Amino acid sequence: MADHTGKRASKRARRRIDTSSIKTTTLLSFVVFALFLVMVLWGLSNFFLNSFYERARSQEVIRTAETLETQFRQNNFGFGSLALQTASSNNIYIRIDVTDEALIFDGTREAEGSDTFEEDINRIKAKLEASATESISETRRDPSGMGSRLVYASYISASSTDNVLCIIAPLYPDPVTVRILRDMLIYISFIVLVVSLLLAFALSVRLSAPIEKLTRSATELSKGSHDVYFDGAGFTETKELARALNKASYEMERTDFYQREIIANVSHDLKTPLTMIRSYAEKIIDITGDNPEKRNADLNVIISETEHLNRLVTDMLSVSNLQSNNVVLNMETFDLVEAAESVYESFLALATSEGFEIHFHPCKPAYIVGDRTRMTQVMTNFVSNAVKYSGDNKYIDIRLSKSSKKVTFHCIDHGMGIPSDEIGHVWDKYYRTSANHERGIEGTGLGLAIVKGILNLHGAKYGVESEEGKGSDFWFEMETVKKPAAEDTEKKDG
Repeated sequence: MADHTGKRASKRARRRIDTSSIKTTTLLSFVVFALFLVMVLWGLSNFFLNSFYERARSQEVIRTAETLETQFRQNNFGFGSLALQTASSNNIYIRIDVTDEALIFDGTREAEGSDTFEEDINRIKAKLEASATESISETRRDPSGMGSRLVYASYISASSTDNVLCIIAPLYPDPVTVRILRDMLIYISFIVLVVSLLLAFALSVRLSAPIEKLTRSATELSKGSHDVYFDGAGFTETKELARALNKASYEMERTDFYQREIIANVSHDLKTPLTMIRSYAEKIIDITGDNPEKRNADLNVIISETEHLNRLVTDMLSVSNLQSNNVVLNMETFDLVEAAESVYESFLALATSEGFEIHFHPCKPAYIVGDRTRMTQVMTNFVSNAVKYSGDNKYIDIRLSKSSKKVTFHCIDHGMGIPSDEIGHVWDKYYRTSANHERGIEGTGLGLAIVKGILNLHGAKYGVESEEGKGSDFWFEMETVKKPAAEDTEKKDG
């Protein structure tokens, strides 16, 4: 008991750590992606926050300076209040040098003659005078390493170069702001991880659920249970897979049915002649051994049943050889129409004795390259099949048509036809139609499987057109070749 419990626990453990499953792979992929995203966010905050802040702050200061210049030119009297508000709200130092005075706005007071940032102001004004542009800016690094500042200067009056606007703005973020941003980033990282885990779990379950259903159904199918349904609801791909598996399950069920049926038929076909052979052999020993006439009749029955057994075994061997490609074709060039006519003539005796009407409609000579014996066997099997399933309407057409570089052979009966749900199985080696008609010609259900193998070896196209209650048309098509020269034919005959 403990051993079984340990095995089950081991299996559960292996299932839990299966990193190849879709569920685990999807979950891990999302977690890795979320961690990567968090790392990118923290990397950007640590390595690019300052540079990004400097660039954005510089652009904002320059736009502010342009606004102040425009206001000064348009309304000199209202400029002071705007400058004071701007300096206070943007935490910048503003200085206006006019003809006889200097106005300073640092966000807390308005004063004249202040020497705050005097060195920066003198430096940038000197650069502005030496420059041919209307404005100039530079970034100065604090030697103490505390940060950097933007120093900006421009001519504020279009009519005079004595009116100069100077702005000095720190380019390093406020420590409180940075701390708030980092705290916010921690919360964002946590939210991203939690959401990613939840989303990954939901998506992995959604992805794996239809596949797990298909796997369970496939396991049941592998145990021999054909009464299973594959449900691939959820995704187009799983729906297509489920549809294909349902079709495969149906085909397997039908194949098993035909296999059981052919085994029963072959067993019956084997048992009947064996029983008759034994019965007639015992009869010869016990009753007719001294009567030559009766003994010969009984021996003929034994011989006939032995031939039937031989045909049955030969058919089974032929199917086996064709399926294993263990067949050597004797390829030659011959007239298919002539070969078809010989098949037709071989069935005339049946037509005379059992009331069949077999009509032959040839075309012009059509030469093909193939094994004449095997192709004759194909046509014979087609006609035998038509005889077997012609029913009360004993009318059979053998037609050949030639077009372009192809010749087509048709064998048409007007019997009961093939049910639409069985027509796809007529070439299977286990197929025997559900319609049951007793005839003198017995079959094993292997004839059309032999035909299929031979035609495949010849690279021929073939098929059947049938309508239940109206009959069937079995056909094949092959490419034609030129008629062989007379001397080539004589060499072969020689």
